[in-house]
Formats: sequence, C-alpha cells, structure tokens
Amino acid sequence: MVNKRRLLMKSIALSLFLFFTFSFSTAAQSDVSNKVDYSRDVIYQIVTDRFYDGDSTNNPSGNIYSSDCSNLHKYCGGDWQGIIDKIDDGYLTGLGITALWISQPVENVYALHPSGYTSYHGYWARDYKKTNPYYGDFNDFDRLIETAHANNIKVIVDFTPNHSSPALETDPSYAENGAIYDNGTLLGSYSNDPLNIFHHNGGTDFSSYEDSIYRNLYDLADYNLHNDTMDQYLKDSIKLWLDKGIDGIRVDAVKHMPEGWQTSLMSEIYAYEPVFTFGEWFLGSGEIDPQNHHFANESGMSLLDFQFGQSIRDVLKDGSSDWYDFHEMIDSSAVDYNEVIDQVTFIDNHDMSRFSEEASSNRHTDIALAVLLTSRGVPTIYYGTEQYLTGDSDPDNRKPLTNFDTSTNAYQITSQLTSLRQSNPALGYGDTNERWINSDVYIYERKFGNNVVVTAVNRGHESYNITNLNTSLPEGGYNDELNTLLDGNNITVSSNGSVDSFNLSPRAVSVWQYTESSTTPLIGHVGPMVGKAGNTVMINGEGFGAEEGTVQLGSSTVEIQSWSNTEIEILLPNINPGKHDITVYTANNNSSNSYNNFELLTGKQITMRFVVNNAFTTLGSNVYIVGNVSELGNWNPDEAIGPMFNQVIYEYPSWYYDISVPANESIEFKFIKKDAVGNVEWESGINHSVTTPQDGTDTVIVDWQQ
Repeated sequence: MVNKRRLLMKSIALSLFLFFTFSFSTAAQSDVSNKVDYSRDVIYQIVTDRFYDGDSTNNPSGNIYSSDCSNLHKYCGGDWQGIIDKIDDGYLTGLGITALWISQPVENVYALHPSGYTSYHGYWARDYKKTNPYYGDFNDFDRLIETAHANNIKVIVDFTPNHSSPALETDPSYAENGAIYDNGTLLGSYSNDPLNIFHHNGGTDFSSYEDSIYRNLYDLADYNLHNDTMDQYLKDSIKLWLDKGIDGIRVDAVKHMPEGWQTSLMSEIYAYEPVFTFGEWFLGSGEIDPQNHHFANESGMSLLDFQFGQSIRDVLKDGSSDWYDFHEMIDSSAVDYNEVIDQVTFIDNHDMSRFSEEASSNRHTDIALAVLLTSRGVPTIYYGTEQYLTGDSDPDNRKPLTNFDTSTNAYQITSQLTSLRQSNPALGYGDTNERWINSDVYIYERKFGNNVVVTAVNRGHESYNITNLNTSLPEGGYNDELNTLLDGNNITVSSNGSVDSFNLSPRAVSVWQYTESSTTPLIGHVGPMVGKAGNTVMINGEGFGAEEGTVQLGSSTVEIQSWSNTEIEILLPNINPGKHDITVYTANNNSSNSYNNFELLTGKQITMRFVVNNAFTTLGSNVYIVGNVSELGNWNPDEAIGPMFNQVIYEYPSWYYDISVPANESIEFKFIKKDAVGNVEWESGINHSVTTPQDGTDTVIVDWQQ
C-alpha cells in the first residue's frame, strides 16, 4: 500500500512537473514568437496625438496646444488612454489588427519651434528615459501594454537614435537647442556640447550617403553615435522600453546613421530581448537603391517597403503605372531582399499624402487595402485610412481621427482580410506567383505547403472575361472571402487546377482560399536572422510534429528550448561564425526546406571606426576593408566592407568607415582597392591588427602600406 501510495505521489508530482514545465515552455514560446514573427500580422500605425483624446487632464496648455486641432502643427490631445479606450470599445479589435505602431513614447521638447511647430509627433526627443506627459505617464503606458496584450495586440514604438530636436549652433535660444537629458540630467545641447555627443558638420545637402549620415538632417541636432556616452545612453534607453513590454521597434531615419552602429544596436537588442525591428529608409516613386537592399540584408533589421508602397500608389492612386510594373517590383524585390516577407508594406503613412483624396477615390483605397492585405510583407494600415481620411503633405496627412465608423467598406475589408492572414499561412509565408495579368487585371497566388490564397484585382472601368486561369486550388467551388464587398466572384476549379471562365467586374476584387495543414515540415519564417551564441531564435512554419525532433544550423545540431507543430525555439550554438542554413528534422527524420542566410556573429558587437591614410585611388576606384572575422568578410574580397567614406569626418586621401565588430577580440585586417569592374588591389606589408574594446566605441588609424 505504501509503495502504491509512493508511486501515486510520484505520478502526481511528475504530472504537475510536466504540466508546469509545458505551461512555462508554451508561455515563453508564445511570448518570444509574438515578438519576432510578424509575417501573419497586420500593423495599425497611430500618430498618438491625433488618434483619440481619452484623458483631457494631460493635455498641454499655452501656445503648443490647439484645443480644436485647427492648427495641425500643434498638439491636439490624443493619448495612450485614447488608444486603450478604442481597444476596450471594440473599434481596434473589430478592425482585426494584431499590432499597434505608436508614436515615440519618450519625453519631447516643450518649446514652440520658431516656425510655429511642436513635437506632437514624438520625433523631437528630450529625454528617452521619461514619457511624453501629453501621452501619459509610465502607469498609463503599462496599462496600454496590458490592455493590448490582453486583446492579442502587440505594441511597436517609434525610436529616433539619429537626432534630438531642432537646433542652431549659433543661437542657443532656438527652440531647446537640441538639448538631451538622461533621466533628468543634462548631457548637452547643440551649442553647449562638452561630451561631444553631437555632430557639428553643418546640414546635409543629401549629395551622398556619407553626407546624409554625418551632417544634420534639416535643423535637427545630429547625434555623434561614435561616442561612448551616446552609444551607451541610446542602448540603455531602448532596454528601458523593452523592459516595459514592447513587442517591436520602428527605427527612424536609418538612412542617416552609420550601418555599423545600427548593426551593433540590433545585436544588443537581440541578445537582450528579441523583438521585430524595422527601419525607415525613404525611397521616392520609381526609386531603387541597392544600399537599401544591402541594409535590409545585413543590418539585422527589416525596412519599411517604400518600393511596394510607391508602386501600389502609382498603380491605384496616380495611374502612372500598371500591374505589369507592380508585378515586376514583386519579382525583383523577392530577389533583392533576403527576407522579403519581413519588409513592412503600406499604401500611405505620415510622411506622404493620404491614399484617399476625395470620395470618388474611395474605391481605389478599398482595392489597395485588399492588395496590401493579401500581398507578401508585413502590411501596415495608417490610422484613418479605414475612414478614408484625406490630406496632402505634412501636416494635412496627420489630421485627427474624429469618425470611428465600423460600417465603412474599408473597415470591413480590413477586418475580413486580417482574419484571413491569421488563419491561412500562405498570406504570411507564401511566395507570389502571377496567374493572369494585363494592364488592368492582376491575379496572383500565394502558396505555402498545401495552403493557397488567390487574389483577382480589376482596377479598370470595364469588366474582363477571365479564361485560361490556372491555380493551385484543389478541385471544388470557392466563395469570395470578401463576401462581395468589392463585387467579387465565386469560382469553380476543376481537377487539374483550371478555373471555369468568369467575368471580373469593373473595379472588383475577389479573394479565394484553401487551407490544409502540412504533414511534412516546412519552415516559413526564422527570426531574428542574426545573433550570437546563446541567443534565442524562433522558427515558424508547420508540420514539425508534436514530438521533438532536431534542428541543424549548418552541420551542427542546436539545443531545442521548446517545440510544437508550428513553432520551435532554439539556442544558438558556439560554432564558426558566418552565414548558415537552418533545417528542421521531425522525430521520424523528415527534413524541411533549408532556410538560408542566417548570420551567426562572432560575439557581442561594438562599433569600431577604421581609418586609413594616404590611400590614393584612380577615378572609379574605392577603398574597402577585409579581415579575419566574419564581420570583416573572412579575408574574402567579395565580402569586403565598403566602399569607405572620404569627405566629412576625414577627407581624401584618408578613408574611414564605422563597422560593427566583435568585442574584446584580436582582429587582423587589410585595406583593398576595387575599381569599377571589380579588379582588386591589396595593400602590401603585414596585416594590421587591433584588439577591440569590451564596450563602447573605438577608432583605429593606420597608413596605407605601399
């Protein structure tokens, strides 16, 4: 009897242990997954001051406040309580969005800009360790996080590590002259900068990538990120907000900061609390920038997808392009971006005119939303688009939202398709294939495993008879997932995938879908795609099985932290740094697709400025650096870092570049010259060497060895 009782007690204890272990593992897995895989999410961008005033007691007073918001350059009263209210009353949950991108939450300057502007937008930071009191205090922010999470909504914050606020070096009374504080302690201002936390190189004329990095953006006091105080302050500041429970970060003006410093920032974030991070690299209509692609592939963060945003506006807003142009962008960007599904797509935002201009354009807004929500990437809806809010350039594109009508077509379309993104993984992970196209009609398919979504769009003013359409949909009848909100069709698919002919009405959109889980492993997303040994990484997809299998990074088997049929958490091993493939093996040894280009870092990252003097070049040649660690290309000239700069901080024939390298590491390196056709000239002599610091930033200066 005693033995049986002991066995019973052991069985109960084991059951409790397994229950709590499983519960903890599942909670941890869900928490981490929530923060890195946004492929199936829909983001709703809010300019906090312009959304909803939930607490009038925190409104500003005096000349920085416009009580009726008739002056759009001033504060209007929106706050975190207003966002909470619109979650609680069902407006945001009914819209179906799964993430909120809110204005930078930190304390901003209080002064009125000489031109009559205020910091309502959150981009003129004063103290990154305090809240903007006109949005709320830390208790209000905590309640926003709690309310959002209780409703399965993530919270993304803006972050501005490029600059503080408007300043003039010759006029200390200009606004607050860029003054920046560390939890109330003044670090410096633009005209009183004893710690050298700002650049003092004048304003950029945007003539080069280098010029836009090391000079002021307009009249904004530009941070010297190659400064130990500023480096540590900004990294500590974002950790404060990570500790508050944020789920993502949007980094402002990434085009105007050294990529090396931003890579070290991402390494710091991913080692501390992995969250989805994306930056703003503005591109105009038709603009393609290889440096943009390089940044997205190498910095550790994704980007706002201006190629997508400008293309869809050209097709549906301006009519200057057609669907052939749009699909060419879809095809080319799938090659240019290593992780195209992580790029953040949109049809409008706070830096461009609203998509809707007048009532007659509402239909094109509806069509654009349908395309946005069924295309690759992480779709973002700018607040008020669902209410057809209008407005040209800043500040008219940032009007207050006064109408919260849940019956608009745009609201209903968003609600329907955000739900579909959650239920059908093809919209998160699938490739895009064109199935039928002309100038007015675009029919495209997204497919992941057995899951299929097909979208048919007609932007024209006449109907088209659609024949010879073939899809991956299985045999059967399919209803329009939009329930004819956009005059869509139901279709019939034969056993060979061909679709019976049908008429696609003018300015109509149809969406058809099929969902079937895979029984074989298929990786859809890995995140983050860069990290050092000991970091956690999430693998999402389907068909992994309930029983734990194995995961390989390159040829090494990694430690599993948690495992489910759709999500695996791994611990990065201490193996050779560099780019590796990731493969999942189920318990019965079925292998998944290989997920390519995961970058294992050598270790903790710091920023090193490399300078070489007397490196003379001929026209068309540039200087690069290559070295013995993966961050410097492992001596492979094709992977060398550069081209280096030679105009602002140092001038030709001196060249310099800020690079993220492993901390506390002995590094060997050399400089090379590359001409326009790729010919390489190595400097002579022995390798240069340096031991990097454990923390902060550092500079190494050498002469070119003839």
